[in-house]
Amino acid sequence: MGRRGRAVAAVLLAATAALGVAGAPGAVAAPEATGGQRQATAWLPRPTGPYPIGTTSLHLTDQDREYPLKPGKPRELMISFWYPTARPATGGDRARYMEPAAAAHFGSAESVGRANYGFEAGRTDWADVRTHARADAPALPGGKRPVVLYSPGLGDPRTWGTALVEDLASRGYVVVTVDHTWEASEVQFPGGDLATSVFPELMGKPDLDIGAVLRTSLQTRVDDTRFVLDRLAGLRRDRSLPAGLADSLDLDRIGMVGHSAGGFTALQTMHDDPRIAAGINLDGQLHFPGPDGRNGVFLPSVAKDGLDRPFLLMGTRSDDSGSYHQQPGWDALWQHSTGWHADLTMDGSRHGSYTDAQSLLPQLARQGAVSPEKLAEDVGDVRPDRAELATRSYVASFFDRWLRGHDDHLLDGPSARFPEMVYER
Repeated sequence: MGRRGRAVAAVLLAATAALGVAGAPGAVAAPEATGGQRQATAWLPRPTGPYPIGTTSLHLTDQDREYPLKPGKPRELMISFWYPTARPATGGDRARYMEPAAAAHFGSAESVGRANYGFEAGRTDWADVRTHARADAPALPGGKRPVVLYSPGLGDPRTWGTALVEDLASRGYVVVTVDHTWEASEVQFPGGDLATSVFPELMGKPDLDIGAVLRTSLQTRVDDTRFVLDRLAGLRRDRSLPAGLADSLDLDRIGMVGHSAGGFTALQTMHDDPRIAAGINLDGQLHFPGPDGRNGVFLPSVAKDGLDRPFLLMGTRSDDSGSYHQQPGWDALWQHSTGWHADLTMDGSRHGSYTDAQSLLPQLARQGAVSPEKLAEDVGDVRPDRAELATRSYVASFFDRWLRGHDDHLLDGPSARFPEMVYER
């Protein structure tokens, strides 16, 4: 449901052709470099805030739900926390970007992530990528901190927004990233078992109602997010978390940001749940395929009703993206909303520019693991450092303003600091 240069249905169909049928949970062997080539490596840009950061993961089970597209067992999720800590990570202390089995699957020919972003199977050592966070570090004392939830794009793992998430944590936020199991390319659970995406198998079925599948996926994402919010309220009783982390959560100041389907999830959850005070949609459609009496699409309730709290739309120069006027869901949301809102479009960008693709794929392309054509399709020709700086600056400015009451006035109008960002109110 991202505003890609290709429709979501086409993405899933292409993934089906590339992947075949995804397997059941289980360990995956590490991919080998093809043709004796050395595996490519990459690194994430450094966070810009004043705080060192820690991270930890938590396995959650909702006994009252199952995934409608993979029924038969309770709904299981993996979430990660990113938060300020006292001592920076160095060398081997830096937490992994992906756990080993997840990294092996993500880089393989069976990966939905590979189908989404076009990197060559087996050519990248994803297990070697490191974050800037210290695993299981104690939280920095200093009182409660605003909480921001992050939801990734369709088929993407929760790790695919780590550069942005780390930056927010380094500025003093506690960020909670959510994997949407059976939709994400892969989710690794404690013990190493994987749950891989059901989409390739579903897309192989004749007469599939793609709109219905996507509506089911979106509703599941919203339910996942609300379940996570419920669990955050009870974490003081969880002794497995790093010291001070549960007590640092300010659940009266919650925001949400997401990319693509995650952006849709952020605003729809905000519509459905008053606990989310402010939300950002990074290039995510707000409509489904299907009849709705408006441009041949189905509009969700967030677009029909609008929002009464602050939200920010951030679009790209993908073929079906750009200004909020250019797609029915964003336009309807704009017309029906009473809360503060603004729209930004990044010149030279593509759908992946608000994800880790923007920093990682150019590095892989220089090592021959991504073709120049796929690189341009996924992240455009915007300078990676400028795209990262703009994304981080506007996301932080928005949450500082609406969760902390600190206004740097970046969102008042067009900025000479960021000429690549086209501003609309």
